[in-house]
Amino acid sequence: QVQLVESGGGLVQPGGSLRLSCAASGSISSINAMGWYRQAPGKQLQLVATITSSGSSNYADSVKGRFTISRDNAKNTVYLQMNSLKPEDTAVYYCNRSPPRVGYWGQGTQVTVSS
Repeated sequence: QVQLVESGGGLVQPGGSLRLSCAASGSISSINAMGWYRQAPGKQLQLVATITSSGSSNYADSVKGRFTISRDNAKNTVYLQMNSLKPEDTAVYYCNRSPPRVGYWGQGTQVTVSS
């Protein structure tokens, strides 16, 4: 089973940018859809963006126009470019298949947007 490791989070000021990476221990080329999810304190897990093997992507309304998901099957990595960050983007970000599977959750990466 593929293990997923998220990285790239940190503390950023409102309006700033971060690029998250999700590195897989094995091939993701056979996985049709991958997604980024996030969970803010006291809130439910939210689907942020998905991308299929053909490159088709979808976004939550709250991040459309600001976030971009991409995948590099050769590197077994999924990315999330986050621009124009807002305080409400503060959360732990996870990647997983779409729809998610229990055994694929990683440790996540913390994103904090604050001045």
